[in-house]
Amino acid sequence: MKKYGAVFKIRFSNTLQYRTAAVAGMVTQFVWGLMEILAFYAFYQADPAAFPMSFQQTVSYIWLQQAFLALFMLWFYDNDILTAISSGSIAYELARPMDLYNRWFCQSAANRLARSLLRCAPILSIAFVLPTPFRLVLPADLFQLGMFCVAMTLTLGVVIAISMLVYVSTFYTINSVGVRLVMASFADFFSGAVIPLPFFPPAFRQIAELLPFAAMQNIPLRIYNGNLTGTALWQGLGLQLFWLSLLILLGKLSLQQALKKVIVQGG
Repeated sequence: MKKYGAVFKIRFSNTLQYRTAAVAGMVTQFVWGLMEILAFYAFYQADPAAFPMSFQQTVSYIWLQQAFLALFMLWFYDNDILTAISSGSIAYELARPMDLYNRWFCQSAANRLARSLLRCAPILSIAFVLPTPFRLVLPADLFQLGMFCVAMTLTLGVVIAISMLVYVSTFYTINSVGVRLVMASFADFFSGAVIPLPFFPPAFRQIAELLPFAAMQNIPLRIYNGNLTGTALWQGLGLQLFWLSLLILLGKLSLQQALKKVIVQGG
């Protein structure tokens, strides 16, 4: 475990150095979040009772979504991994005495956590002091906050596990851009990144909430804002555990099969 911890620390430290890019992303995410909240506010003014979440719950959902965008978004791929596969430098990875899946998993986790850390603190600091009703509010109690943290940890695992399947698919394609775009589009829509899942039509929502994408940002953000409580909360965490376990298993098996047939040309 020490060697994977070392990989995590090195990648985490390296990613923290890109502060200028983080500032640019932070400003973009704050402005986008504010615009999205104002758009929802216009709709809520017409008939607040017509929506499945209160306006305050929607505000909290959007601010957290923007603050932790680097952790949630599936289109944040690790270019080093993609380049290693497509360029043939995967040979160096295979020569190391480490499990390749575990190494890439730790590397991806470090990248996402470092990017999120650089961006979330300033966004949350401003969101907490905005005037009512546009401000971010704390959860109702410590239990709700604790469950949010647990769900966020599981979300990170699910996002990375899905990303790992995309990386494995690169072994079988000349160019992985198409696979990445399709997967990112599905993830954005079905994870609640575009519209929160409670806003979906009931029949469509029942299907969407069973998909692995629903085990991403949908669950922790709804736990934080109080929309997911009681039995539904535990069911959400169970869904995350199920998909995390299954996706990791599929990822490991897929990578093993891909490495059996991988051919590296050059000298």
